[in-house]
Amino acid sequence: MSSASVAGYVAHLFFWTVLAIGAGFNELGRRTVVMFVLLWFCGVYGLPRLSVAAGFLVTPYVAILDIILVFLVFKGDVRLS
Repeated sequence: MSSASVAGYVAHLFFWTVLAIGAGFNELGRRTVVMFVLLWFCGVYGLPRLSVAAGFLVTPYVAILDIILVFLVFKGDVRLS
């Protein structure tokens, strides 16, 4: 298993975790949750159908969704220290 595939798994796991936290603590409304799930679905299943090269953009696409979710749920960037 390459480091790129591990990064993809981490990005997807982080996406669903932050989405569940946001929905569970009422930081995200129903429309927002549905919108992010639809965006995720379109990226994961739509990007590889555009071309062979576009399939490699799924992990960065999900990572961008992760960053947006962190800003929405945690009201800014997460501090590490």
